[in-house]
Amino acid sequence: TAPEVRHAFSKCNGSMGAPGCVSWSFDKKGVIAIADEDKELDEDTVMMDAMDCGADDFEAEEGGFTIYTDPDAFNDVVKGLEEKGYTFASAEIEMVPQNYIKLSDEGDIKNMTKLIAMLEDNDDVQDVWHNWDRPDEE
Repeated sequence: TAPEVRHAFSKCNGSMGAPGCVSWSFDKKGVIAIADEDKELDEDTVMMDAMDCGADDFEAEEGGFTIYTDPDAFNDVVKGLEEKGYTFASAEIEMVPQNYIKLSDEGDIKNMTKLIAMLEDNDDVQDVWHNWDRPDEE
C-alpha cells in the first residue's frame, strides 16, 4: 500500500511525510450527523437532547446538525439519541482537523481533488482525512 500511496502523492505534486507527522493537527472525535433537509427538527431541542446524552459540541448547518463527542462517550451518545427517536445520516469516529486551509490556486485544487480521489479509490486505504476546506462541502 505504501508505494501506491507514495505514487499518488508524487503524481499530484505532493510528498508523504513521516508516519504521524501531522497527527497533532487532528483530534479523534465521535461525529454524528443528523439530516434535516425539510427543517422539521427544532435546533434547540436537538442541541439539548445531544447535550443531555453526553455530547461535547453541536453545530447547526444547512440541511442538518453535526454532533461531536468524546470517542469514549460515542456509543452512549448514539444510543441515547436513538432512544429519543433520532436517525443518523452518519455516525462514526473520525479524525477532525483543528483548523482548515483554503486553496485558491486552480492547479492546487485540481491536484488535491485528484489525490483524494486516488486515495479513496485504493482498496487498501481505509479512511482519508484532510484539512482542506472544500468549496463543494459548504
